[in-house]
Amino acid sequence: MRKHAVLLTVLFALTVTLFSVSAVFWEFYKLNKTQYVEQIFTKHETINQIYREHLQKNTSQIMLEANLAVYKFVLEKDEIDKKRITKHAKILKQRNFTRVDEAIMLNNQGLYTQKVTRDFRISMLEYAKRIYFYIESPLGVALIEDEELKPYTYYSIAYSYLTIVLIIFISFMLILQRLRPLIRLRRKIALFGNGNMNISFKTSGRDEIALVSNELEFTREKINTLLDARTLFLRNLMHELKTPIAKGTIATQMLSTQKERDRFSSIFGRLETLVEEFALIEEVTSISDKSNFNEYRLVDIIDGAIDMAMVDGECVDIDVDASVKVQANYRLYTTAIKNMIDNGIKYSTDSHIKIVMKNGELCFESVGKCIAHPLQYYIEPFTKDNPSKNSFGLGLYLVDSILKVHDKVLAHEYESGINRFIFA
Repeated sequence: MRKHAVLLTVLFALTVTLFSVSAVFWEFYKLNKTQYVEQIFTKHETINQIYREHLQKNTSQIMLEANLAVYKFVLEKDEIDKKRITKHAKILKQRNFTRVDEAIMLNNQGLYTQKVTRDFRISMLEYAKRIYFYIESPLGVALIEDEELKPYTYYSIAYSYLTIVLIIFISFMLILQRLRPLIRLRRKIALFGNGNMNISFKTSGRDEIALVSNELEFTREKINTLLDARTLFLRNLMHELKTPIAKGTIATQMLSTQKERDRFSSIFGRLETLVEEFALIEEVTSISDKSNFNEYRLVDIIDGAIDMAMVDGECVDIDVDASVKVQANYRLYTTAIKNMIDNGIKYSTDSHIKIVMKNGELCFESVGKCIAHPLQYYIEPFTKDNPSKNSFGLGLYLVDSILKVHDKVLAHEYESGINRFIFA
């Protein structure tokens, strides 16, 4: 989901825009149709007046048709058609009203005014794309067609709506087109982060994304130059150090006393160990890909670490299922476990360490005092509690570096007199 946040945002904006535009046009359509119906329904006043005069004056049907024809109204005379239309037509609008007719009458007492109240109903109907006015009164009914009026059509609104929707979709496609370089750039950055140092970010565009890509290309070249210079420096330095160390080790044997030979042998041995640890650190930090990572049984790696540590097997208890496997660089992972074994035996009170699996995590348990500082202190290079110990303070730093390459972290907890280091 997070990988496509920009695209999802654009899609959300498109959806909201389309929904909003559709809602506005739908309301506008209903309002426009209502106004149209209201506008044409006003013609019922003219029809009502003509029909009312026809009833009052009792004029002939021919006269009624003539009066209606002036306004282009046609009286429907066919009873069958009249029934069909009134039965199946759609009622657009309907109104009831009351009419009071007055007439002067004569009786034994003289003249008097007689009022007659009549209820009328007029309906505007739509049938077969024609508009009709249907009048219902106590004196009869009439169905009158308006030849000028046509039913309401939505074509103009639909055309406007489709035009706007088309513009929105074109804009969306243009936005996607502009986002394609950003998607390609994200993939290249992911490849670069996974160790492909030769990936090129260079592009010929001139927009903001192109500027970012070219800046990344400049940064990549600078990083590669620094890495190459660093690697060359470290390798040459270690190569140059190994030669005098080897010569010094040989020259040590020429000293006159055994005490002097042992002292200088220890010094040169420590220097050689330091150079080897530097070489290992350089290898860990310069890993660019995981193509040499393979699946191994964890117990096999632990056995290799015990052999590398050259400790008595009785000092190490192993409680790890033989079926547990890890994807790892064998030499590096073995070195990390070897350093944990050395560290556990060296700082435990009983020179013993236990390797167990807990909750799917590899743990190294040893009896002793809790570490004096937070774990972060010990995974920094050249840090240790006791300077007199035969160590350079690189053990846990190297373990942490190796675990990071394997997408793991080093953790620590202290419980009931037991230090527990965890490959989490």
